[in-house]
Amino acid sequence: MSHLTVVVPAYNEGESLREFHARLVAVLDQLDLASDVLYVDDGSGDDTYAVMESLRAGDARVATLKLSRNFGKELALTAGLDHVDADAVVVIDADLQDPPELIPEFVRWWREGYDVVYGTRSTRAGESRLKKFTSAAFYRVMERLSSTPVPRDTGDFRLLSRRAIDALKRLRESQRFMKGLFAWLGYRQKAVVYERDARFAGSSKFNYWRLWNFALEGITSFSGAPLKVATYVGVFTALLAFVFALFVLGKALIYGDAVRGYPTLMLVVLFLGGVQLMALGMIGEYLGRLYMEVKQRPLYLIDEHHAAGSLDPSHPGDATAR
Repeated sequence: MSHLTVVVPAYNEGESLREFHARLVAVLDQLDLASDVLYVDDGSGDDTYAVMESLRAGDARVATLKLSRNFGKELALTAGLDHVDADAVVVIDADLQDPPELIPEFVRWWREGYDVVYGTRSTRAGESRLKKFTSAAFYRVMERLSSTPVPRDTGDFRLLSRRAIDALKRLRESQRFMKGLFAWLGYRQKAVVYERDARFAGSSKFNYWRLWNFALEGITSFSGAPLKVATYVGVFTALLAFVFALFVLGKALIYGDAVRGYPTLMLVVLFLGGVQLMALGMIGEYLGRLYMEVKQRPLYLIDEHHAAGSLDPSHPGDATAR
């Protein structure tokens, strides 16, 4: 019989976990395949891990994984995928914005031969207009800049086949943009459109500053276009400065060289200085990511790992992959 594992990364989701698990197991009970759940605690500061352990005590299908600190959702998700051994894996958040009831449809498409089945949001309840606008703008910018097409309005909610999981485990960069990595895999992919609900409890852990950094991560991970933009802006500025120099020279030859032009001089100096700093900043973003990669630190560290149905924890230390 085929085996399905549901990976649930969570950070400070203690209020939502019990309701989420009740809805999830109701769905899993209806599936005609073996299934289990792996909850990953990304260094939560509330009772998230205690709730996970209580769910494991009451359900033999539940496994738990606790990271040594908060590494971020991308690495928590990576840790979860590294510790599953199933024919297919579903990734879903614990905030109940993505409905577990969609999993049977994911499974149906997987059985028809698709390696990646992902949910595409038709609506986004509980989010401000600014959040919806910036999210839509990000996906469209990524579509323009990246050579790897990233589906619009699509999060991490998806099903991955065994070979897709094995391929993903080979990608070990530390600066991870999982939506881009999922798309980079290729294989047969299928979109399932759904209406996204508001959070069941609590608030989003992604403020606008974190979302900005997340957007930079995605763009710099899958596109070198910003470096090209810096080059084009530099060339355009140099041409503009050359034309302006000819204009100044011609004016001096015809009308003489009056001692004027301080505002214009300051404008040109500040403009060129701003362009140079922008270019250096873009280069710095890429150099910073190279710096982090060459350190070759483990992607994450594990504090505790309880397999489904086990009573004793294992301590795999600094394991990063199998």
